[in-house]
Amino acid sequence: MSLVVRETALAFRRAPLLSALSVTTIAFSLFVLGLFGLVTVNIRDTIGDVAERVEVVAYLRRGTPIETVTMAAQDIEAFPEVESATHVTQAEALARARRDLPEFQDIFQDLESNPLPASLEVRLKPQFRDARSAAAVADRLRGFAFVDDVRYGSEWVKKLDRLRNVAGAVGIVVGAAFAIVAIIIIGTTIRMAVLQRSREIAIMRLVGATDGFIRRPFLLEGLLKGLLGGVVALGLSYGAYALIDAYLIRAAFFTAAQAVTGIAAGGLIGLLGSLVSVGRHLRSV
Repeated sequence: MSLVVRETALAFRRAPLLSALSVTTIAFSLFVLGLFGLVTVNIRDTIGDVAERVEVVAYLRRGTPIETVTMAAQDIEAFPEVESATHVTQAEALARARRDLPEFQDIFQDLESNPLPASLEVRLKPQFRDARSAAAVADRLRGFAFVDDVRYGSEWVKKLDRLRNVAGAVGIVVGAAFAIVAIIIIGTTIRMAVLQRSREIAIMRLVGATDGFIRRPFLLEGLLKGLLGGVVALGLSYGAYALIDAYLIRAAFFTAAQAVTGIAAGGLIGLLGSLVSVGRHLRSV
């Protein structure tokens, strides 16, 4: 192992310009992938913010005792899909309407009685904020005798599901395409380093070196260049994020885990590119 590390270090020292060019090429390839990742992260966060509004509202029959509603709320919160169940009284519903609908203040002031029903607002857990889960919870709520009507915006939630599915599919397809392009560019870059040492490889083959022995320094070199390129690409991505966040729109950056995963992905892509390039060269020697 120490021999492999030493050979890799010598490769960097023997051709510092080519090594720097390789790292730069890898960095910009991963930077493009990183920009797409930023777009994906922000789209996902935006959809997540919209999905937070998904809730099931059960409107209660007039005269339902508060004790019945309280016990029912506890039962509803025990549903696996439910995060919380909040009782909104008639008075609270009217106060909310007066606050949120100022254009109807004249109508609210002329009311002789409160026409708005009390309700239970049921918030779903993040993993259950979809049409199927909302419909399942709504069906169970209709089973309570004191529930007059249940609403959850069925069509709106279905459209949100379709948007989430489309965004996920596009993310996978386009992300995979960018990753393949990055692997090809990185593989070509590393192949330049392999070709530069083709005579050395031929001599090693003549003295009996195995393909694995020859391959290992190049694989480690590809891994290191991929990791370095990933670090540089992360820095470039942060610079792009800072500019967008400051001058265009509010944006989110990668979490620490996502950043580490991105750097590790750079190392993996560098390793794969090196593996492909060295394998093709060894077969031709």
